[in-house]
Amino acid sequence: MKAVMLAAAGLALLSAVPAAAQGIGHTWFMRGSIVGTDETGPVVCIGKADGAEVGQVLDVYRNVPVPGGSYKGTGPAFRRQFVGHVRINHIYDDHFAHVTVADGTPAKHDVVELRKN
Repeated sequence: MKAVMLAAAGLALLSAVPAAAQGIGHTWFMRGSIVGTDETGPVVCIGKADGAEVGQVLDVYRNVPVPGGSYKGTGPAFRRQFVGHVRINHIYDDHFAHVTVADGTPAKHDVVELRKN
């Protein structure tokens, strides 16, 4: 009986990991990124849970390498470069929204900033 209970607890723990990993992925790795493009245009990893609203205009930045910079303390390895704006057209869940490019050259992996008022 004890072995059955341990196995059930192990299965429950394993089934919870993907959901937790998705939350961690959104919060720490993807949130605020242009994650790709589908048939309707660019998709950003910002949604209802972040306070996004249709019509909001977001600033877009690209992380570009700094010549001579490094992670060893000789200066910053990257800097943010402003590349344009996107406008939220449709929010389709807590984590993702479709956008259109309002101006500039936003691309996949660029970072969007949602300003909370």
